[in-house]
Amino acid sequence: MAEAALPHGLRWDWAEAAVRRSVRAGVRRELAGVYLRGPWPAGGAVLAPNHHSWWDGYVLRELAWAAGQPCRIMMTERQLARFPFLRRVGAIGTGELRSAVRAARAGAWVVVFPEGDIRPAGPPGHLQPGAAWLARQAGVPLVPVALRLALRGAERPEAFVRFGGPAGAAELSAALARHLAALDADLRAADPDGPPAGYLRAVRGRASTHDAPGLAARMLTRLTEPAGRVRR
Repeated sequence: MAEAALPHGLRWDWAEAAVRRSVRAGVRRELAGVYLRGPWPAGGAVLAPNHHSWWDGYVLRELAWAAGQPCRIMMTERQLARFPFLRRVGAIGTGELRSAVRAARAGAWVVVFPEGDIRPAGPPGHLQPGAAWLARQAGVPLVPVALRLALRGAERPEAFVRFGGPAGAAELSAALARHLAALDADLRAADPDGPPAGYLRAVRGRASTHDAPGLAARMLTRLTEPAGRVRR
C-alpha cells in the first residue's frame, strides 16, 4: 500500500503486515481449527496459560486478533533473540516489565507463561510469580487460561482454549490446574469428529481429507470400489 493512500501522519508498516500474515496463515494451514470456551477479557488483562505446546503463543495471538484486542506475549530473551521479527506482532522480552505493565494498563492482553519454558503435556508445573506481579502492578485481572493441542479425528491437530475467571495470586496455580483438568475431561468425553460441548470454533483451520476428499482420494475410490458402490 502506498503511503500517499493513508491518512495524514500514518505510515504503512509493511514488516508488521508481513509477520502478521505469516503467523495467521501458519495457524490456519497447520491446525484444523481453534476452539474456545469461556468469555475472553474485554479489556486489559494478564493471561496466565499453561505452556505445553510450541503453538501456544501463536494460538493466543490469533485469538487476540480475532477479538480485535491489542496483545503482548512475553518470550524468553533467548527465543526472542532467535526470532526478533516477532516483536512486530507483540512479542516482548521477559525483562521488559515496565513495557508490559504499560500495555496492560492501556487495555492490552499481556500473555505470561508462568511455567516458563514448554513443559510436557499434563498438569501445570510449578508457576513463577511474574504473571501475578504484573497483574497487580497494572491493576488488571489475572486470568488463568487452559490450552491443549490435540490430534483427534482430523489429520492435523486442533487447539482448544478455556478461559477462566479472574484469580488472585494465591489462587492461580489451583485455578489453572482446575481449568486444564476440565478441558482434558471435555476432550475425553467428546466425539473426536466434533468439538466438545460448550466450545465454539473461533478460528477456521485447514480441512482434513475426510472432510473434503481431494482429487487423489476420489480417483482411488473410483479405482478400488465397485461401480455400484461409488457415491456420486
